[in-house]
Amino acid sequence: MPSDAIWAWSIIVAATGGVIIRPFRMPEAIWAAIGAAALVLPGFLSWQDALTGIEKGVDVYLFLIGMMLIAELARLEGLFDYLAAFAVEHARGSPQRLFLLIYLVGTLVTVLLSNDATAIVLTPAVYAATRAAGAKPLPYLFVCAFIANAASFVLPISNPANLVVFGKNMPHLGTWLRQFALPSLASIVLTYIALRLALHRELKDETIETQVPHPKLSRGGLLTAYGIGAIGIVLIWASALDLQLGLPTFICGVTTAAIVLLINRQSPLPVLHGVSWSVLPLVGGLFVMVEALVKTGVIAQLSALLHQAVAQSVTNAAWSVGIATALADNIANNLPVGLVAGSVAASDHLPAPVVSAILIGVDLGPNLSVTGSLATILWLVALRREKIEVGAWPFLKLGLLVTPPALIAALAAAIR
Repeated sequence: MPSDAIWAWSIIVAATGGVIIRPFRMPEAIWAAIGAAALVLPGFLSWQDALTGIEKGVDVYLFLIGMMLIAELARLEGLFDYLAAFAVEHARGSPQRLFLLIYLVGTLVTVLLSNDATAIVLTPAVYAATRAAGAKPLPYLFVCAFIANAASFVLPISNPANLVVFGKNMPHLGTWLRQFALPSLASIVLTYIALRLALHRELKDETIETQVPHPKLSRGGLLTAYGIGAIGIVLIWASALDLQLGLPTFICGVTTAAIVLLINRQSPLPVLHGVSWSVLPLVGGLFVMVEALVKTGVIAQLSALLHQAVAQSVTNAAWSVGIATALADNIANNLPVGLVAGSVAASDHLPAPVVSAILIGVDLGPNLSVTGSLATILWLVALRREKIEVGAWPFLKLGLLVTPPALIAALAAAIR
C-alpha cells in the first residue's frame, strides 16, 4: 500500500475527529480547513484536485447560503417565536398536546427550511416559549433535535445532505416522492411514537400555563412567511424540472431577504452577521478530503464491494448499506459519510432501493447520537447558549430507544 495513501487517510481520520470532537473548542470549520491544507501542502493531493473537490460542492454552498439567509431573516422577524408561542397557546394546558404541536411545527420547518433551520432557529424559540409557559424545556427541545433528522428526506430541500448524496444525479420530484414519501411518513410517525413513549414520565406530571405572551407577527415576519412559501413552490418546481436546487435556493433566499429589508428599510448587516458562514469552509474542507479518498482508491474499493453485494442480492445489499451508513454517521458524522456515500452511489448505476437506503441511513441514522449530524451539533450549540447541557450518554440512551424503530420502518418502506 503506498505510503502517501496511508498518510492521506491518517490526515482525513484526524481531521474528521477534529470536526466531531472540536479539541481546544476550535470551530469545526477550522479542523476541516486544517485537514484540507494538510493534504495539499505536502503534496498528498494536488491543488488542482483540491479545487475540483471544492467545485463539486458549489450547488451545496448556494443551497446553504439561501436557506441560512431566509432562516436568519425569519428569526430576526420573530416568525419562529410566533410559531412556538402559537403552539403553547393552542396546547390549552396539556403537555402532551404541546409536545405534538411542537413536533408538527418542527416537521414543517424541517421540510420547508431544512433540518439546520430547525436546529439553529426553532430550538431557542421553543426554549423561550416553554419557559414562559412554566414547562420544563428539555423534553420539547429533544423534539427539535429528533425531528430535524427524522423529517429531513421528505423533500430534496429538507437536508443539505440530500444534495451531497445525489449531487447532479438528484431524482426528479415525482421520482423522489415515489421513493421517499412512505419512508418519510414511517420515519416521522415512528420517531414521534417512540419519543413520546420514552419521555412520557417527563410529560405526565407537568402543568403548563394556558396563556403566554403571544408576540404579534410583524409585517416583516408575515412577508418572510410568504417568502418561505414561495421558496417552497419554486424549489418544488425546480425539482420537478430536474434542475439543481442550489442556485434557485440562493436566488430565492437573497430576493426574499432583499424585499423584506427594503420594505422595512432595515440594514442587511444583522441578517448577514447572524448567518453561520463557517458552515461553508467546513463543507468545502470535507469535499477536499473526500476527493483525496477518490484519488487514493477508497471510493473505488467501496463501490466494488457494494456492487458485489448487489449482484448477490439487491434486498440484502440495501439493508446492509442502509444500516452500515446509519452507524457510520455516528462515528464520523453524516456530512463526510454522505459525501463518501454519494461518491460511491455516483460511481455507477445502482438499484433504486440501494440508493434510497443510503440516503435514509445518512439522514435518519444521526438520531442515534449527538455527533451524528451537523444539525444535532448545531442543536447542542443552541442549547449551550441557553446554559443547558445535554451529555452524549443521555442522548445516546434516548437515541437507542427512538432511532431503531424509525430506521427499520423507513428502510422497510424503501426496500419493499
